[in-house]
Amino acid sequence: MLRSLGCWLCLWALRLPAPPAGTGAAARELDVASYRERVRAMFYHAYEHYLESAFPYDELRPLTCDGQDTWGSFSLTLIDALDTLLILGNVSEFQRVVNVLQEGVDFDIDVNASVFETNIRVVGGLLSAHLLSKKAGVEVEVGWPCSGPLLRMAEEAARKLLPAFQTPTGMPYGTVNLLHGVNPGETPVTCTAGIGTFIVEFATLSHLTGDPVFEDVARKALKALWKNRSDIGLVGNHIDVITAKWVAQDAGIGAGVDSYFEYLVKGAILLQDKELMSMFLEYNKAIKNYTKFDDWYLWVQMYKGTVSMPVFQSLEAYWPGLQSLIGDVDNAMRTFLNYYTVWKQFGGLPELYNIPQGYTVDKREGYPLRPELIESAMYLYRATRDPTLLELGRDAVESIEKISKVDCGFATIKDLRDHRLDNRMESFFLAETVKYLYLLFDPDNFIHNDGSVFDVVITPYGECVLNAGGYIFNTEAHPIDPAALHCCRKRKEEQWEVEDLMREFYSMKKNKKFTLKRASDHGEGESAKDPEDASLEKGVEKRNSRKSSHSLLSCPSQSFNSKLAVLGQVFLDNT
Repeated sequence: MLRSLGCWLCLWALRLPAPPAGTGAAARELDVASYRERVRAMFYHAYEHYLESAFPYDELRPLTCDGQDTWGSFSLTLIDALDTLLILGNVSEFQRVVNVLQEGVDFDIDVNASVFETNIRVVGGLLSAHLLSKKAGVEVEVGWPCSGPLLRMAEEAARKLLPAFQTPTGMPYGTVNLLHGVNPGETPVTCTAGIGTFIVEFATLSHLTGDPVFEDVARKALKALWKNRSDIGLVGNHIDVITAKWVAQDAGIGAGVDSYFEYLVKGAILLQDKELMSMFLEYNKAIKNYTKFDDWYLWVQMYKGTVSMPVFQSLEAYWPGLQSLIGDVDNAMRTFLNYYTVWKQFGGLPELYNIPQGYTVDKREGYPLRPELIESAMYLYRATRDPTLLELGRDAVESIEKISKVDCGFATIKDLRDHRLDNRMESFFLAETVKYLYLLFDPDNFIHNDGSVFDVVITPYGECVLNAGGYIFNTEAHPIDPAALHCCRKRKEEQWEVEDLMREFYSMKKNKKFTLKRASDHGEGESAKDPEDASLEKGVEKRNSRKSSHSLLSCPSQSFNSKLAVLGQVFLDNT
């Protein structure tokens, strides 16, 4: 059942239900094309000012028209924006940036980098751009997509992160020095998402490069979290990666936990892995039982299930989109509409919203142009064609342009109550927020491919179909083509599948072109077997004798500094 469910999920974008009556007219009334072009203009206003005022720094500071390094000095906004350029149709700039990155980005530097952020933004961005390179008109090397400069860059960056996973539990440290590894005094306390948000990027790397180490460490970290869940089926917010003791015991779906759940689902779809989906479905039961109240999700104590924080966090707004991926569209829409009411109240989602009081939480009134609610709208619109979802997109464009737009880009909103701004434009604004808005208003984008068109490429392992749709977005909205994972066949099980097809092909060819010798010429009533066929049959028999097996999210961009339960005690961090 889970296997067939996973196959259906992988094709969720390819088999959309017919739009409800009247939704086409509503969409036309909204003038989707006009909003799509406004989103395009938003992108270039931000992107061009980054290039002019901030490159090669990581991020643009839009109020002072300069730049700053934030996550490791990688020209991060350029990496994060690369696949968005192609989604907007700008192949020439995509090609130029690919060359710039190859010449200018160096990972052999003495910098302390977030393991989580480097993975989702740098490794994920490079992998996505690598897989989209041919579509963007880049002259790819022989052996692509199993080789290529962007793939080598992604692998180099990921290898710099591997020392963080060398712990007794297999759960990684949160920070690593790119030159020296984990610092001796590094804290062993890491958020749950910072442990469980690697399987999409690392499994893709393993499948493309043939090196299993990446997928192995990602799976070990996922299973360590699963092993240490509470008796009622919940995980906390922060854990000691050396002792596996929970330090912050609040359980929820938001900051510090969010993309762990996201990657169980997306990893299951990407890898057709029933174990990962089973883990998520078990978590989902506990989440519904203990944290869900009237289509809101609260924070509870992970061992007792008692409410510790009756708040909504803006990062939780990814959840309706995730629900849509498992087919739970009705519940997803109800929760989405709750979150949309908060947007309408403030013109954005505050970082924390007190549900009983219906207002912001002190010192958490900001909106750093996060994408999560827009992301959910994009997924749900693909599933339902409900015009309400386009209205959220409209409201987002209007709010961001009115409140956040400045001469040098778009600024983080420091306080939604009085629209004060902060001097920062996070790279996820171009990687995620603008991308999801554009895709919401662009139903014919290649990302939404229904499988009717595709590319066939020749690899060292045979023909491979790519760009047929079903893209899996990592938690930084970098699309991964799941078909690419089957292009570079390194594992024996996959080799046997190819041999099956080859044997069938050669058998058909022989029947058409050759006359079989009489059975009497070979004794025992059997035709002579080609040596190649015989060896293939041995492989098939060996494969059939084996049981099916599987080889062995986001720490928030801003610190989760509200209430956390430490060893069962709730405290308030006023820093």
